[in-house]
Amino acid sequence: MTMSSNEATRRQVLARTGALGAGIAFTGALSELFAGTAAAQSLGHTGYGPLVPDPDGLLDLPRGFRYRVLSREGDRLRSGEGPVPSNHDGMSAFPARNGGVHLVRNHENRADGRVPVPTVEGLTYDPEGKGGCTALTLDSRNRVLSERVAIAGTAVNCAGGPTPWHTWLTCEETEDKAGTNGYTKDHGFIFEVDPADPHRTGAVPLTAMGRFQHEAIAVDPRRGVVYETEDAFERPFGLFYRFLPRKPLGGRGSLRAGGRLQAMRVPGVPDLSSIQETGAAFDGVEWVDVPDPLAAGTPIRFQDFGRGGITHAQKLEGCYWGGECVYFVSSFAHSDEGSAADHYGQIWRYDPERRRLTLVIVFGPDTDVQLPGESPDNICLAPSGGLMVCEDGGGAQHVFGVTRRGEVYAMARGAQNIGTPQEPEWGEFAGVTFSPDGDTMYVNCYTPGTTFAVTGPWRR
Repeated sequence: MTMSSNEATRRQVLARTGALGAGIAFTGALSELFAGTAAAQSLGHTGYGPLVPDPDGLLDLPRGFRYRVLSREGDRLRSGEGPVPSNHDGMSAFPARNGGVHLVRNHENRADGRVPVPTVEGLTYDPEGKGGCTALTLDSRNRVLSERVAIAGTAVNCAGGPTPWHTWLTCEETEDKAGTNGYTKDHGFIFEVDPADPHRTGAVPLTAMGRFQHEAIAVDPRRGVVYETEDAFERPFGLFYRFLPRKPLGGRGSLRAGGRLQAMRVPGVPDLSSIQETGAAFDGVEWVDVPDPLAAGTPIRFQDFGRGGITHAQKLEGCYWGGECVYFVSSFAHSDEGSAADHYGQIWRYDPERRRLTLVIVFGPDTDVQLPGESPDNICLAPSGGLMVCEDGGGAQHVFGVTRRGEVYAMARGAQNIGTPQEPEWGEFAGVTFSPDGDTMYVNCYTPGTTFAVTGPWRR
């Protein structure tokens, strides 16, 4: 959820000139993103109409849709453990009893987090860590039944991903070690969170999955391989990883048994930003063992991967599994920050059966510099047959829908002005996800931390 100063400035200018949200800006075959999924059976749609300003100043939606505020930062957790933490980020929804839903929500708090995650006995990794997760249980009408701490004492919990056994893997987007920023333990790990009973998973780092600036994960539901993205902020940029568990698909707690961490090498491609042509495909992708997954002395992306090096990419963020492939997002790349070339977003597909990597989507600048064609971040498949995409940046903030035919439409717009009337600002969206029955979209506003449940004619 971090962007460069150049990106922030450019997007703020676009916001003030009215260019934000003006049109589509990508090339590529959107239908590839849905191959083999339920969404591929839908014809998609061109949106739900214009956004209607919310008289309560929270969330603008198309006519026929409505929202419920589930939780806001600073309110009291229903568990009585303390206030709702700030910086709402990645999130996922899981089935609960009687048609209800469990939500697990990240809080990307750093050492100076506004409202830290309260420490709870048995759920706290490092008492000086301000991040973590909270868990909400909802009934079938999206009424909040409970809200509690799910893990505490972690740091910069950005994104993550669900497992096939209905737990959440929350990712720390930091490399800070003990003694840095007051921390008493090393950070940069993945933790497993059970949404139904967080005490069953506790606060145990999955150290074999690596210590680096984690962003998101996706699990291959057939092989049990876990794919991981790294959002490193400085050169050399992040890597794309896979984790081979000793107990693949073993259920809750099985990842603690360890495994092998490997990084992707695309022969002849040291930097993914150098590839600009959609449809470009690379066979023979290699996976190289990480020399020191714990990065005891050297961050992983700096380590020696031997002859041939390793493949880097700037702003590796969203990651999800679709059909027989894993998809991952590079939100942007800037040559003046060290990337080989410029782009405003790429979506890559890796086919493990063929060991083939394909560039599916490119967002600007060769197509257009206007939104929503830049800086995609959190992405999820929508039950109506398409994608929901959260923007990551400054200016007006939207959740955009993307149909299989490539049409882009605004699904939601943040209306909470955290700036001034003269210089308005809006908190970005994060954690978009759908209920198991597909009838509700859940999404977070990062600042001020707000979790919404959006219902309406999704299947129209």
